[in-house]
Amino acid sequence: MLKSRVPRSLSGQTLFSWQKPFVSAGEDHRIPFCSLQKQAFRTKRNTFRVCCSPNNVRAIAKSPASEKTRVKAVATVQVTVGGFLSNLGLTRGLDDITDVLGKSILLELVAEELDPNTGLGKENLKGYAKRINQDENKVKYEFDFAVPEEFGEIGAVLVENEHHKEIYFKNITLDGFPNGTINVTCNSWVHPKFDNPEKRVFFTNKSYLPFQTPGGVKKLREKELTVLRGDGQGERKTPERIYDYDVYNDLGDPDSSSELARPVLGGKDYPYPRRCRTGRPKTKKDPLSESTSTTVYVPRDEAFSEVKSLTFSAKTVYSVLHALVPAVEGSILDRDAGFPYFTAIDSLFNEGINLPVKTKGTLGNILPRLVEAITDAEKDVLCFEIPEMFERDKFSWFRDEEFSRQTLAGLNPYSIELVTEWPLKSKLDPKVYGPPESAITKELVELEIRGFMTLEEALAQKKLFMLDYHDLLLPYVNKVREIKGTILYGSRTLFFLTPVGTLRPLAIELTRPPSNGKAQWKQVFTPAWDATGAWLWKLAKAHVLAHDSGYHQLVSHWLRTHCATEPYIIATNRQLSAMHPIYRLLHPHWRYTMEINALAREALINANGIIESSFTPGKYSMELSSAAYDQQWRFDLQALPADLISRGMAVKDPSAPQGVKLTIEDYPFGSDGLVLWGAIKEWVSDHVSHYYPEASLIQSDQELQAWWTEIRTVGHGDKKEGWPLLKTPEDLIGILTTMIWVPSGHHAAVNFGQYAYAGYFPNRPTIARTKMPTEDPSDEEWKSFEQRPEEALLKCFPSQLQATKVMAILDVLSNHSPDEEYIGEGIEPSWEENPIIKAAFEIFSGRLKELEGIIDARNADRNLKNRTGAGVVPYQLLKPVSEPGVTAQGVPNSISI
Repeated sequence: MLKSRVPRSLSGQTLFSWQKPFVSAGEDHRIPFCSLQKQAFRTKRNTFRVCCSPNNVRAIAKSPASEKTRVKAVATVQVTVGGFLSNLGLTRGLDDITDVLGKSILLELVAEELDPNTGLGKENLKGYAKRINQDENKVKYEFDFAVPEEFGEIGAVLVENEHHKEIYFKNITLDGFPNGTINVTCNSWVHPKFDNPEKRVFFTNKSYLPFQTPGGVKKLREKELTVLRGDGQGERKTPERIYDYDVYNDLGDPDSSSELARPVLGGKDYPYPRRCRTGRPKTKKDPLSESTSTTVYVPRDEAFSEVKSLTFSAKTVYSVLHALVPAVEGSILDRDAGFPYFTAIDSLFNEGINLPVKTKGTLGNILPRLVEAITDAEKDVLCFEIPEMFERDKFSWFRDEEFSRQTLAGLNPYSIELVTEWPLKSKLDPKVYGPPESAITKELVELEIRGFMTLEEALAQKKLFMLDYHDLLLPYVNKVREIKGTILYGSRTLFFLTPVGTLRPLAIELTRPPSNGKAQWKQVFTPAWDATGAWLWKLAKAHVLAHDSGYHQLVSHWLRTHCATEPYIIATNRQLSAMHPIYRLLHPHWRYTMEINALAREALINANGIIESSFTPGKYSMELSSAAYDQQWRFDLQALPADLISRGMAVKDPSAPQGVKLTIEDYPFGSDGLVLWGAIKEWVSDHVSHYYPEASLIQSDQELQAWWTEIRTVGHGDKKEGWPLLKTPEDLIGILTTMIWVPSGHHAAVNFGQYAYAGYFPNRPTIARTKMPTEDPSDEEWKSFEQRPEEALLKCFPSQLQATKVMAILDVLSNHSPDEEYIGEGIEPSWEENPIIKAAFEIFSGRLKELEGIIDARNADRNLKNRTGAGVVPYQLLKPVSEPGVTAQGVPNSISI
């Protein structure tokens, strides 16, 4: 509603230039503000109007030529932890005084258009916003502007923070314009002017392609991008907002020990995506490696640890890595000790592990799900929740049908593939790795199929499927075996599709390349009907599961979601203005990813971190991830339909939804994923078609083209193939749908089921510590296996320390925080203000609600054996929304943990 107009001024009145702030009490009574300060605070709020001189706050002139609209500006600031209003530090008192005086936040309104008479920008309208109220979570500041009619629309707001600490701005509203309230969404940290004199710019919620940018804010649009790119020099500091690229040269710590030196990932030798540049000094012993530090820089608005409502994920992950893991290490004296019997594994869930006395009371407050404070005993106990899978069927992990089912409906549904060629054959150099032919023969397959059909018929009818880690792992076998307590093979696992749509394992082949004068060793293991063969089969499965666990964590999870997404985030902030509609479409899907990636480099994927110390590839884990990037990763195969087709799990079918038909109809990840993919694609299509009705607009969008070029040539510059062209709306729709799918659907499918499927670690051991009993055994080794086969399996499993650390990490990584933002759940302010985009989002949100019902119906269909059955956990990982906690469902917008 239009607010009251400022009355026309008298014809003879002129604008006075004052050197100090003054208070306007009427037409001709102007008194210095300082002399009326006390009286002003005792008087009704609308009695006085604060005005200031041109060198700080511009006086609002009462021109006879135009009317003025009184506009109320309200800035909302978030109460933070350790920042503004934290009660910490001596500057708090100074900031409180500044707030009382009403001179803590300077707002400047920037006109959208240039002055038509001069062709220059109109003079900004300025005013100090005064704190008007505060509650537990936010503080509001207010100022009344008198906006001349000729000033026109508002294009942006400049903010200067005159506190001594940074402030987290939520939004600014401008109420009083004839066309309604103008909203400016900030959600950003604003530095103190004492640290950086540059004012922050926040654009209104209107979206503009570059050529549509109003003249009054065009230079600001360009300047803001220049600021965000930085100059590529120096070490980055916490308050900065600079986005730049660097290689992964900070995973090792050669200055501490030569054993902790790691190669640089990124470049010709080890192709890899780029990370955010921090500019830390190089190490003393390796000029190519960057030194470690207690904190890792991420651009200020990517961090998530200070805002109260956003601390859950960060605090919990950090606490597990830096407090709980060391406590566990202090509790388990023998780092190599395995579990002596299976009941000892069960005790992790009902008795727990006593933690050191020095942790008493500290971890229980932060990690109540994991750590139970025992008051009487004055100690903390680490006690794990029983995973639903184990609770439903304690022996499910032991069964072949569950082993097979989880390739389609488990934690890593991205590896299973159709067998299309026979015989199976390695592509590695036989001079180095030995004979390439697989030991899985036609005769063996037909024997396991038991006369149901011939091998040729099985291939023709698409009945044979495989987990193939042979060629990826074999080059690392000899190196990994040099690490104490770690064994690796190249592996292939063959499955047969039964008439009821389930998979049945046929054979596992394990291979060791030539080494130390020994010839290549390979052996095929099959489900057996004798005791020795049955135990060998269980041990072979343990090795394959360790391979699958490592591949899942390093490739399906880390590489293809966390790592591959970071360059998209950097390029989006460097090349797309905050007012660009594609920036606004993508921004919710980048939330917190850079922060969680930095934490991973610090304690998860670093030298001797959780991954290296507990997963099969050991110190070569990240090298293996680089090899997978080099050999397997392509952008065009990250789209779900393309991924399914590339693995033979689907075929093109124009008549089918999303243009593909699944090879295995009951493929829970594939079938649920395609519905989610379709909803995302429809939403993206509506968004793109609104802003780009013609292909020429895409080709002429300099920001968009620079963004795509930088992703291809810098962020993922080591990959030269697999990049779509960006010339048409269809091209852009495909690119954006893939970019949104990866941090939402893909990441949810491989992350939030980690504790559900691997919390009981025998179901998914992360490492195999002993070789197969049949590989060059001594008489004593073979006798020990025959006499105590259960002990052989327990020795092969992770050690007590390895298992416990991984279980704690997986519990936290599977956790949804209370402030989680789920896909399709909340509309962005800029979308809500555009009726067409708002309507498209509501359709998108409705499609996702339909997906919940579809998944529930599928999980209730007893004909779908991969989703239902006695003791079977329903597949819910792609259900869009979840309650907080470890739920094995829910699709957040972004990779936020």
